Amino acid sequence: MSTKGLHAPRTPDGTTVPRVVRSRPLSWWWLLLLVFALVAIALFANGTGGPQALPPPVSVTSSTTPLADVATTHFLTRSQPLVVRIPTLGVRARIINLDLARDGTVQVPNNIVDVGWYDRGPTPGQVGNAVLLGHVDSFRGPGVFFALRTLVAGDRITVTRADAHVATFVVTTVRQYAKTMFPDQLVYGNHGVSALILVTCGGVFNRRTGHYESNVVVSSVLSS
Repeated sequence: MSTKGLHAPRTPDGTTVPRVVRSRPLSWWWLLLLVFALVAIALFANGTGGPQALPPPVSVTSSTTPLADVATTHFLTRSQPLVVRIPTLGVRARIINLDLARDGTVQVPNNIVDVGWYDRGPTPGQVGNAVLLGHVDSFRGPGVFFALRTLVAGDRITVTRADAHVATFVVTTVRQYAKTMFPDQLVYGNHGVSALILVTCGGVFNRRTGHYESNVVVSSVLSS
């Protein structure tokens, strides 16, 4: 699920300030001005060189919306999901099918731009949990679910299906779990509603293993 993190920005290339020639010694005031100028040049060089680094890891707080306020009791029939959209994040991504890997775990997308649907589970809109997985980043840059952890309760997610129906889901919870305590039943279980679960990596990036140590799990329920 997790991929390598982004490279940190490169260091400045040693830009220097031209020597100032004066007929009298510089005062302390001018020395301070030179120091501030050097700092400003260093900051500018650092901000424009190299790929953008990941922001510091943050804890994702749980936010909830009562299911009764948004969930519908009208369920859809099975139909292949094609495209997922998250308007507040500017996300529009193709959905590809995922099966089980040889070790029994769910496969992950083979690139950072597509979103994968676990096709042994319900399709979005059927009763039960439809699960979508996407990468947070790779060494190439941010992935499709890079900003997933910033969603809040009430945000909307839509899935366009092969039957031309656009299913709309409302976010109810955004939570982060250590991978050693991944909530399998919460994510893949059937809880009597039509839910869409989005999963990506999060938390601390372990440079020794090359993986993130947590998962961000966004739960949403069908509203229309």
